[in-house]
Amino acid sequence: MMNYFQKLGRSLMLPVAVLPAAAILMGIGYWIDPSGWGAGSAIAAFLIKAGASIIDNIPILFAVGVALGMSKDRDGSAALSGLVAFLVTTTLLSTSTVALLQGIDPATVDPAFGKIGNAFVGIISGIIAAIMYNRFSHVKLPDALAFFSGKRLVPIMTAGSMIVVSAVLFFVWPLVYSGLVSFGTSISNLGSAGAGLYGFFNRLLIPTGLHHALNSVFWFDVAGINDIGKFWSGEGEKGVTGMYQAGFFPIMMFGLPAAGLAMYHTAKTAKKKQVASLMLAAGFASFFTGVTEPLEFAFMFVAPFLYVVHAALTGLSLFIASMFDWTAGFGFSAGFVDFVLSSRLPLANMPYMLLVQGLVFGVIYYFLFRFLITKFNIATPGREDEDLDAVAGEEKVVSGKDKIAVMATEIYAGLGGDENVVSVDNCVTRLRLEVKDMDAVDQKKIKDTGVPGINVVGKNNIQVIVGTQVQFVADEIHKIRKG
Repeated sequence: MMNYFQKLGRSLMLPVAVLPAAAILMGIGYWIDPSGWGAGSAIAAFLIKAGASIIDNIPILFAVGVALGMSKDRDGSAALSGLVAFLVTTTLLSTSTVALLQGIDPATVDPAFGKIGNAFVGIISGIIAAIMYNRFSHVKLPDALAFFSGKRLVPIMTAGSMIVVSAVLFFVWPLVYSGLVSFGTSISNLGSAGAGLYGFFNRLLIPTGLHHALNSVFWFDVAGINDIGKFWSGEGEKGVTGMYQAGFFPIMMFGLPAAGLAMYHTAKTAKKKQVASLMLAAGFASFFTGVTEPLEFAFMFVAPFLYVVHAALTGLSLFIASMFDWTAGFGFSAGFVDFVLSSRLPLANMPYMLLVQGLVFGVIYYFLFRFLITKFNIATPGREDEDLDAVAGEEKVVSGKDKIAVMATEIYAGLGGDENVVSVDNCVTRLRLEVKDMDAVDQKKIKDTGVPGINVVGKNNIQVIVGTQVQFVADEIHKIRKG
């Protein structure tokens, strides 16, 4: 199960990698025009919309990325099927479609269906699309239906599967959503403790998209709290209004970037540069704009225990800020931009104490994450098993395109070619292969290509340690398999 979640986490790295740049674009645009969000500046509008085109479509990116990463051949038809899966579900469960199905006015449709296009549905769509690809991509239909055989069958089967999933969500999703709204309303009467519980569940529900249900209770006017609206309008109570926002600033500006630093420092030496590029960009996005998805999705599936710790620390941060009546607010998210803007508002109460709290939480995040990662050998980015390859060995891999093609040909031949190789996949530094007969593998022939090593991990599974250029070797092998 843990290996499955780690593979899911690696699949998310492709879409996650593009998020920091988008978040920074939006942050700069919001900084230029904080009140109009582009209405008062064409440059701000351009930057905000450019970033939003990616950030607002995170669920679609996840559907495509997970389908591609979880499929055994990483084929484009799997990615297309992921998109098909997402579109089927979000269309069938959209507010307008549900109104038609129920024969009611769209205005009276359960608000839960207005939040169906979330990251959870995107990930589920990608997983099911990958399952359908792995199962049906090589199925041959009778001659009369031969056109729909193989990879063309995958999107069809995916669409059919998502109809069933949509039928289940039609009944389950509103119950879960409304249940969380009721839960949020009940804890809103608990003062600082309620703020802490909200912060904990807000982060914990991010992977499912159900955090929107809680947010609607505390940030907007579902239960009369309207924390964001009252804070920015100045109509609330100083030291109280903003209590459901303030505690996020120490986490997003200091805690998560410090966690990223801890993950970088605990990464394997061979992968430090790659991890540094992701953590630096994601950490800056979190600090400057308050967009945390690039950092959180980088470890929430590969290290779920750490993510629960992060959720608990977020709850603690909101509890402390609320207990001491330190308040600040945000219109976009709890980053540096919103902190500077909101600290000038009438209802901001000792907002600079949040920076002090943030520095303390940054230290806590760094040392706690570093201790837990090393103590329990948690597979955060850069620490997966495939990252144990010797750096010296990686240097043996040549860089010329022709030489890589030759290497791929020799490796494939050593594996037994088409007659023996069942599937080919790759991770960061290794080819991961499934073969019919391990006795048919010529390990000496493979090692003669200059690869650092070979790892037999089962009766039919073998890994060829290639190094940092494994993707190019894998691509060449896929070309050979396709003829």
